[in-house]
Amino acid sequence: MSHKTDIEIAREASKRPIQEIGAKLGIPSDDLLPYGHDKAKVSQAFIDGVQDRPNGKLILVTAINPTPAGEGKTTTTVGLGDGLNRIGKKAAICIREASLGPNFGMKGGAAGGGYAQVVPMEEMNLHFTGDFHAITSAHNLLAAMIDNHVYWGNEQDIDVRRIVWRRVIDMNDRALRQITASLGGVANGFPREAGFDITVASEVMAILCLARDLKDLQKRLGDMIVAYRRDRTPVYARDLKADGAMTVLLKDAMQPNLVQTLENNPAFVHGGPFANIAHGCNSVIATTTALKVADYVVTEAGFGADLGAEKFMNIKCRKAGLAPDAVVIVATCRALKANGGVGKADLNKENVEAVKKGCANLGRHIANVKSFGVPVVVGINHFVSDTDAEVQAVKDYVKAQGSEAILCKHWAKGSEGIEDLAKKVVQLAESGSSQFAPLYPDEMPLFEKIETIATRIYHADEVLADQKVRDQLHAWEEQGYGNLPICMAKTQYSFTTDPNRRGAPEHHSVPVREVRLSAGAGFVVVICGEIMTMPGLPRVPSAETIRLNDAGQIEGLF
Repeated sequence: MSHKTDIEIAREASKRPIQEIGAKLGIPSDDLLPYGHDKAKVSQAFIDGVQDRPNGKLILVTAINPTPAGEGKTTTTVGLGDGLNRIGKKAAICIREASLGPNFGMKGGAAGGGYAQVVPMEEMNLHFTGDFHAITSAHNLLAAMIDNHVYWGNEQDIDVRRIVWRRVIDMNDRALRQITASLGGVANGFPREAGFDITVASEVMAILCLARDLKDLQKRLGDMIVAYRRDRTPVYARDLKADGAMTVLLKDAMQPNLVQTLENNPAFVHGGPFANIAHGCNSVIATTTALKVADYVVTEAGFGADLGAEKFMNIKCRKAGLAPDAVVIVATCRALKANGGVGKADLNKENVEAVKKGCANLGRHIANVKSFGVPVVVGINHFVSDTDAEVQAVKDYVKAQGSEAILCKHWAKGSEGIEDLAKKVVQLAESGSSQFAPLYPDEMPLFEKIETIATRIYHADEVLADQKVRDQLHAWEEQGYGNLPICMAKTQYSFTTDPNRRGAPEHHSVPVREVRLSAGAGFVVVICGEIMTMPGLPRVPSAETIRLNDAGQIEGLF
């Protein structure tokens, strides 16, 4: 058993030139725009040229509620892509780009782990191909144009107290959550309250990940509501003529990035909306392109199935006309023990009873995913400390739920350790048993959609929302936004809005703090409990241990 760190394993990877990886999918080297030797963007011309091809099979990887014990959802996504290639399928994976903020904070990088990783790991977790910088720039260009419009006479009659467009930065910086802008006198404009979100929470990010092409991108950017006039009518980005310049800044960022796994299989890494605030999925353009050039596409959605899979189904699939052929729910014995009430210090000790108790969380996720009409298999991501009895307890539980749990050892062994899961996924996908349907129809009123998610996915008894929130939802319905899907912003750690309530709680309430209309992205964000749109750094941020070593290599990113 290897005890190398993820970064050491990634550093030893024998990478192939990116043109070779593209060739596996039939992408000519002229249609790859290289960023160095090991990453490239796929040209819009190539993407346009493959649209009439049939789609491959779409496999979603999701997970139980995350715990500090670790689940390994991305690791399993990568491993499964390698495993499908190993058993002779032409497979590609589609994952999200990593945000700089969490890399220097607590979460660390997001490129898989062990022998199931995507490389170049360091670049992917840092500036990569500059997509997030482009999104940050486009977003803040709009912010500058709003204040500038007001400064030069405000012909749109914007009420400066009702500017809703905040600024963004790709860093965890709590000092910027709430600020006062334009201080310093007449030359600097009109003082007002403002604030920053993290770039991955920007509506521009959500739009980039849902837009079909540049034309669709520009239309959606123009549709964003940035402020309200004194008569309460909305001011759109297109009213300020910002949509054209924003599209220009995003021209290259719209093209999906192609990289490779440790086993030299193709990986599209594109987009990364915050999963507990936005919809948390890889871009539609990357997923749909992959489906045209591969027979199997393995993609992930953010956090547990209650957040990521629900948004994947109800927002991404609905908007893009996609339907998953099978879903893998990732669980670990450690995380199930944590859901069963075991503290972090005791997770390495065998505790079959705690595993059984924690399985209630897994069971809820299985039932939720099945409610979308999609076949489900559970992947047990193996840890060295797992005992046979613990693994068997999970397998027995899942069998009783009418599904199968398969032990996966891709972290230690790469594709060889996940062949069983790959074969099962093929069996499910080829069976044609997926009867996918979203959870609610477009025409259902907004508040009823919120209640549907809360009661059916979270098993809540009720949604608590004051009259102000309900009136706001009614107003949007009258303005023609009633058919939009809901994007729930809530803690990822629990089915409730209390991050400390593990397992599968019943009879709780979902308090709605505020609602925000993302008219360009095309969803209504419902902010529940204490969720933050700008995280802070922890007491000991990862940034303290990230450095260059004497050989010029990056240390501490993982």
